[in-house]
Amino acid sequence: MELRRMRTVYEDKSASADPSRDGVCVKKKRAESQIESKVTENGLMDRGDGRRGVTRTSYGKISIIGRRREMEDAVAVELGFLKRGGKSYDFFGVYDGHGGCRVAQACGQMLHKLLAKIVEEESTGDDIDWEKVMAAGFKQMDAEGRAFARRSCGAAVRRSQGWWLMYIIQPDRPDELERIEACGGNVIDWNGQRVLGVLATSRSIGDNYLKPFVITEPEIRIIERTHADECLILACDGLWDVISNDYACQVARNCLHGWMRPGCRSSGGVKVGDERRDGNAAEAAVLLTELAMSGGSRDNISVVVVELAGDIWSVC
Repeated sequence: MELRRMRTVYEDKSASADPSRDGVCVKKKRAESQIESKVTENGLMDRGDGRRGVTRTSYGKISIIGRRREMEDAVAVELGFLKRGGKSYDFFGVYDGHGGCRVAQACGQMLHKLLAKIVEEESTGDDIDWEKVMAAGFKQMDAEGRAFARRSCGAAVRRSQGWWLMYIIQPDRPDELERIEACGGNVIDWNGQRVLGVLATSRSIGDNYLKPFVITEPEIRIIERTHADECLILACDGLWDVISNDYACQVARNCLHGWMRPGCRSSGGVKVGDERRDGNAAEAAVLLTELAMSGGSRDNISVVVVELAGDIWSVC
């Protein structure tokens, strides 16, 4: 019965542009989900050694309502959202909302645009201070007063080894607990560790009623790409609550190499219900979602898998 909720539907771009109707969050049918796979060539880019080439970005994404009554997640994939100094930048984001879907959807539609605007207005030359840009972008998004973006995390696979790109931000993490208590707040165990017994994360966009205990400032890590990088997994806690980092990375790696489901690579796609989507990245995203459902996840599940090893340079 639960697998029926994996039935896929085409994304309605016009509908996603309006996350609310008459001020009320629009509920998705429990049987609906979203899945997308894409391979794109981002155009000519400077390699840094005087030569120019074409990069290819392959990714798969899926977002399902799962066992929740409402869909509160939002996923943003914007290839080439910023072009500067002969370089093209891609944006991938997963937003886990709480208390409704409107704000997570707003973040998915606006945050990358705010970041691009900040770079264009404030950055000089070709170098970009991404820590400064991201912090400013989150602050501006928070000022919009629309958001309840909760925790979502990313993991990367580097030659058979999975590792977190960021640390999970929870109220009982020692440094976060110390910060909250220094502000006069407290963390209460109420169906999990929560700020003032209310919110299960200590950093978010919005939630003004919990400030200064809950802050907007993001934790930012800049990771240098290497040739050993294989893929990137972005997902909400609907996945990470039931699937370990190492297992998720192992599943994604096996899918990208065509080892998980025989015939996937040779057939050039993955079949889900009556739909077929091209690409092993989509296969990985779908399988991780299925595993989370079978593992007992009771949350919305959104997963993005980006194939990093697929970057191809052709010398011009």
